[in-house]
Amino acid sequence: MATEPRAAFLFLAGPCVIESEQHVHALAPAIAAIVAEAAPGAHYYFKASFDKANRTSVHSYRGPGLKEGLRILAGVRAQGYRVLTDIHEPSQAEPAAEAADVLQIPAFLCRQTDLLLAAGRTGRIVNIKKGQFVSPEGILHAADKVASTGNTRIWLTERGTSFGYNNLVVDMRGLPIMRASGYPVIFDATHSVQLPGAAGAASGGEPRFIEPLARAALATGIDGLFTEVHEDPPRALSDGANALALAQLGPLLRRLSAFHQLAHAIPS
Repeated sequence: MATEPRAAFLFLAGPCVIESEQHVHALAPAIAAIVAEAAPGAHYYFKASFDKANRTSVHSYRGPGLKEGLRILAGVRAQGYRVLTDIHEPSQAEPAAEAADVLQIPAFLCRQTDLLLAAGRTGRIVNIKKGQFVSPEGILHAADKVASTGNTRIWLTERGTSFGYNNLVVDMRGLPIMRASGYPVIFDATHSVQLPGAAGAASGGEPRFIEPLARAALATGIDGLFTEVHEDPPRALSDGANALALAQLGPLLRRLSAFHQLAHAIPS
């Protein structure tokens, strides 16, 4: 079932949303260079959304939209980088598959059957983010929907579970439960420290907890990490409160890569 060797370190990183063509073309190679130095052999995927359809406020920046956003991402892919992007509607699956290697199902939409089927039919890798309201066992039903199309190139991503209002917790027991399915499991280290809606018209975040949570997740033997990265998080147009600063990525990734290697060197 796995779409990558199970010992491969999958690393998904980039800005929350496409801010400009110039911005993504600057960040993609900058992150790639850091990954090559800090985690040799890691499978790096550049992540950026062409639309953030679930922003807290109607006044928040959403992105350049489908047509322009996919044109920009196709340009990044043409430079030799693997690309991941979100889709929100079934009609977006086919055009997004032409510009991206991985189609991501947002957590809020992980039970949308038509969306999952449309993504599966493209033949691309489908990264399903586990909803904040879904159990580890429950997300396997979403994977089954994608697999029913004949496409078993599926990843499962943990991003925290709702804990009261404006807060998320990560139940580390869920990671081995999901991984027992045979699909690669990824830990979203930045959205897991998000405080949804805690900043009024936007979400807050506690990025100081990115590393301890990522260490704990990697120690369970998962396959990779997802991090939103920005060169200046306070100025990011989306999710800056929980993003990782580009300058911090190298030292952090060296430490986390060592955790991944150690976890996979220990016989289960």
